Amino acid sequence: MNLPHIHLILNQIPVLGTLFGLVLLAWGIVRRNDSLQRAGLLTFTVVALIAIPVYLTGEPAEEAVEHLAGTAESAIEPHEDAALISFIAMELLGALALGALLLSRTRFSPALVVHGALAVAILTGGLMAWTANLGGRIRHGEVGASGAPQSDEREQHDSSTFTK
Repeated sequence: MNLPHIHLILNQIPVLGTLFGLVLLAWGIVRRNDSLQRAGLLTFTVVALIAIPVYLTGEPAEEAVEHLAGTAESAIEPHEDAALISFIAMELLGALALGALLLSRTRFSPALVVHGALAVAILTGGLMAWTANLGGRIRHGEVGASGAPQSDEREQHDSSTFTK
């Protein structure tokens, strides 16, 4: 197992984990259930920790694929830029979540911090989805904006199609 492999294995955890934590936290707020809120906050804290190796293995993953056939090199830089923004947002969310968890152990009510974490989680979830979509375009041409094959893919498909 190498660093690009680790990147591929872990890269969906921040995306799905943020969504999962967001649902837990929002439902906990709606139901006024402290246990659900803490579960959502704990999820964000764990996901923020997992996001660290995901981000750090991004560069080795780029180096491994940038010269391979079928790699859209033009998609690498936008993904890398989005990943930095998403990483910062995820770490901010993790810090807010950890702060809210620590405050919940005191007499201070962390309601404002919890609601702040919810707002940051919504933003972070969108950023994570955007980053994942851009990352998918690096080696998956079918993820393109229109979903239609690119012209060189179409030519390869047309030339390999058996005609009667």
